[in-house]
Amino acid sequence: MSNLVDTFQQYSTWRTAVAAALQQYRDAIAEADAGDAPSYQQIARMQSKLADDKLSIAFVAEFSRGKSELINAIFFADYGQRILPSSAGRTTMCPTELMYDPAYPPCLRLLPIETRGQALTTTEFKEQPQDWTVLLLDPASGEGMLEAFKQVSMTKRVPVAEATAYGLFDPDDTDMAQSVDAEGTVEISLWRHAIVNFPHPLLKQGLVIIDTPGLNAIGSEPELTLNLIPNAHAVLFVLAADTGVTKSDITLWRDHIGGNGAGRMVVLNKIDSMWDELRTPEEVAQQIGRQAENVAAALGLPASQVFPVSAQKGLVAKIQKDAALLERTRLQILEDALSGQLIPARQEIVRDQVQHEIGLLMTSRRALVDSRLRNVVEQLFELKSLRGKNQKIVEHMIQRIDIEKKEFDSSLFKLQATRAVFARLSAEVFSNLGMNTLKRDIRTAREAMEGSFFSAGLRQAVRQFFEQIQANLILSGQKTDEIGEMMTVMYRKFSTEHGLAVSIPMPFSLDKYRKEIMIIDAIYQKQFGAAALLTTPQVALQQKFFESIASRVKKTFMQANRDVEAWLKVVMAPLESQIREHKSQLRGRRQSIERVHEAAGSLEEKVVVLDALQAELEARKASLLRLEAAVHQALGASLEPLRVAA
Repeated sequence: MSNLVDTFQQYSTWRTAVAAALQQYRDAIAEADAGDAPSYQQIARMQSKLADDKLSIAFVAEFSRGKSELINAIFFADYGQRILPSSAGRTTMCPTELMYDPAYPPCLRLLPIETRGQALTTTEFKEQPQDWTVLLLDPASGEGMLEAFKQVSMTKRVPVAEATAYGLFDPDDTDMAQSVDAEGTVEISLWRHAIVNFPHPLLKQGLVIIDTPGLNAIGSEPELTLNLIPNAHAVLFVLAADTGVTKSDITLWRDHIGGNGAGRMVVLNKIDSMWDELRTPEEVAQQIGRQAENVAAALGLPASQVFPVSAQKGLVAKIQKDAALLERTRLQILEDALSGQLIPARQEIVRDQVQHEIGLLMTSRRALVDSRLRNVVEQLFELKSLRGKNQKIVEHMIQRIDIEKKEFDSSLFKLQATRAVFARLSAEVFSNLGMNTLKRDIRTAREAMEGSFFSAGLRQAVRQFFEQIQANLILSGQKTDEIGEMMTVMYRKFSTEHGLAVSIPMPFSLDKYRKEIMIIDAIYQKQFGAAALLTTPQVALQQKFFESIASRVKKTFMQANRDVEAWLKVVMAPLESQIREHKSQLRGRRQSIERVHEAAGSLEEKVVVLDALQAELEARKASLLRLEAAVHQALGASLEPLRVAA
């Protein structure tokens, strides 16, 4: 088992352990009667995020660089043969996602190329299974799977007009013009998109592998440019050692990948073409090193992000269990870099998200238990102080509790006014963030684009769309800030005036969604910069890009809406829990003193009961603290200890 596969399995085990610790904590607060619907929903959301967490790796290159073979070598060598087709020429003609969804049987889902004639994006077509061609797979048959996977390399010839309508042909491109045959047809992919639903152990644990076509397909398929590649946690840019960096490679890197983060790596494949029996191993290594340095310089990267490998020989070495050959291919170095950079970085992101949410929840639940414990202690103090007291003193204590209750009820009346403002501000948040508002803005932009026949008009329509979207997010953000400030004041008021142990409510910001929109805008600007003069096919392509832009913005807004709704549900929950608890405590204290006052001999009995209750609450608090520690321990676990246990 490779280090990459091993580390990913450890990451999956870590997520499972965290989810289990969260469930134990949820059961504990339920048993202690310290939970409520919002807290249970919050834990369920965290568990769902852990279960649905995906880690995607995109393989990007011009054709014939060995992407598919690299995927075979890293992930599917255990099958003893190639799973993805790999041969000279173009083998991946359409974007291909390898993943696992238990809702589907093992199958190959194929979206016909004709769907490019419709306004819907690939993402939207994923919600319409009737539009896909489905081929069932037999995971036990390597030959059968290889044969089925050959569909991703299938092509057909269509008239130039049809290819142009799909945005796949530009008559002003001299290279494309040379591909037209005597009948006036050109070759295009048979399929627009492929999804391989395959129960591979890593795919079942949340890995998603994206195999992309070459430069032309990436430039013409908005789904790749706007969604799959930018959202991938790692992008492996594959070059060929014998050709180095070509002009099209540099264009592909600068326009669609770029960056020097941990998730962006360059693979210099086919180093076996540089193996030479007439040279010493040291001389071969120096030659490969120089080529890697040249690649790094051309792409503006540190040499440490360039990984020379031989995918084909690496696959052979793994199948034949040839350790010496595998070491020579340097494939293990690339896998170690992926496992050492990508997976721990993803773990850290997920860990931070869960720690933030569960930390706030734990604080509020702990405060609730502390409040109950403090109430019991206060009741014990009051009852013990009644020993030997006369009736007037007891009546005075009852009056004091009544005054406290009256003051508390007055604060509750003010809280009702706050709730009304809260409801109004919540509605105003969604007046700008709501999906109906977004649909209106998309429709306005689309109508403006349809009414313009010039590139400047098209760009202006998209420009205004992005400006409007950002303005909507800013206005909604101002309202969430106002809600947060108002609730902070209310929390402090109840804490100061009535001694409620409530922490400041969880803050919320729409900044990350604004950044997502800025990223989408930047991708659009790269594709259709102000200096570019759009030809007729490019105008059609830009309109298709706008549909993908709209689809991705919809996805961002839908997530923002879900997150705002979840925040609004929990922002008042801790305070309301404490209010209910405080009201119950005041009522209980009065009843206890009344019973002592009315029934002789009940004082000592009540003291005994409260002593027992105090011991029970202290035990529950200790149990909650142990489970809090267990959750933090599960979250803080690194992958190395898991490796020892594996």
